[in-house]
Amino acid sequence: MKKILIAGLGRSGLASAKMLAGANELCCWDCKPRSSFDELSLAELESLGVSLCFGEAPELEDFDELLLSPGISAEGELAKRARSLGIRVTGELEAAFENCRGKFVAITGTNGKTTTTELSGEMFKAAGLKAEVVGNIGLAASSRAAEADEDSYMITEVSSFQLETADSFRPFISAILNLTPDHLDRHGSFEEYIRMKARIFVNQTGEDIFVYNADDVEAEKLAQTCRTKKFAFSRKFKPQTPCAFARGGVLCVDEGCGEIEIIETRDIRIPGAHNLENALAATAISFSAGIDADIIASVLRSFEGVEHRIEFVRELAGVRYINDSKATNPDSAIKAIEAVSPPIILIAGGYEKNSDFRELIELFAGRVKHLLLLGTTAKRFAASAIACGFDADKITFADSMSGAVKTAAKLAEAGDSVLLSPACASLDMYANYEERGKEFKSLVKAL
Repeated sequence: MKKILIAGLGRSGLASAKMLAGANELCCWDCKPRSSFDELSLAELESLGVSLCFGEAPELEDFDELLLSPGISAEGELAKRARSLGIRVTGELEAAFENCRGKFVAITGTNGKTTTTELSGEMFKAAGLKAEVVGNIGLAASSRAAEADEDSYMITEVSSFQLETADSFRPFISAILNLTPDHLDRHGSFEEYIRMKARIFVNQTGEDIFVYNADDVEAEKLAQTCRTKKFAFSRKFKPQTPCAFARGGVLCVDEGCGEIEIIETRDIRIPGAHNLENALAATAISFSAGIDADIIASVLRSFEGVEHRIEFVRELAGVRYINDSKATNPDSAIKAIEAVSPPIILIAGGYEKNSDFRELIELFAGRVKHLLLLGTTAKRFAASAIACGFDADKITFADSMSGAVKTAAKLAEAGDSVLLSPACASLDMYANYEERGKEFKSLVKAL
């Protein structure tokens, strides 16, 4: 029986503990006090024989393995100390893979992961396959891993944080949607961030499939380095087969036996060029798994999108309010600004990830009429906006989401769009982007 220390008692840590309890001697630790957590969840762990520790970390010498939640860096002091003692350092995704009999379909990228994962999951389910939609999307893979059998598909949204500790992880299908600078506060450089993302296919063989965006320079480069079967997708041209592509207003696939028309792009329910990319990615994933073109088309016609991603909240006095809290980096916010009808009152800012806002700000001309900023990035964001020529008189600081929504409502006129698209993570003010988005929606509905 292994002695395992699980570091972090968020969703991933709790799910890992429940999955591993019984077969291992477990201790769950978190630096936050016990009062920070749901007591019922903690009591459930204790009933399974899991010991709990809060505050100062226990002595690592007592353990065989350290399992990190995604929020704890594999290059942090705790992990370094464990490795120096010869203790295995792993993570929740790796543990789920090791304890699961199902096939993993793993989806990563800077943007579009959640929509593509949800959309792919709907296609697998519509085809009558046993599919679990899990991962960074909100439901930890560990929470479903033990129940999966050989006929199950784990449709998994995977983050760069989870891939840090993915050593043997080998998905049946992997996908990289796009790569732009993100999480530089964690990974240190764009090159290291790309290296982490590439771990999604490093253990795949010629029997497996790698789906990638042929329009993305970095994803295309990575495709040249992997030894799997490849399935490209593009909204700009027809790549080398097998591929999914858009041409003449039609989404098509070609596995080498001739083109198959799936759906007219205007009939895809989720709007925007970025969502066409997500639709192409999900089509490539599903078609390469053997799902029929008619089933793929049916799901594309009915899928309405995901919460917190360019989500219409309400219209009041001719003003549309849109929740895009999931835009945790500038590139994601760019896609929202391109998709939302101007004039836009933009609520942005949040946790500092050392992102470059210039490309985002360059889109403001003719689109963003006022910028409302909150969070730890607010002053740096404002300085970048002014340096790029945005009028300082059109920038307002808010100390809370409530203040931002009230100010936006006062500034807005009929025909305007109030868009929450922070371009930053939420951790300075919220537990996660979901909490941030839910507060925005609640405040908007109360106007």
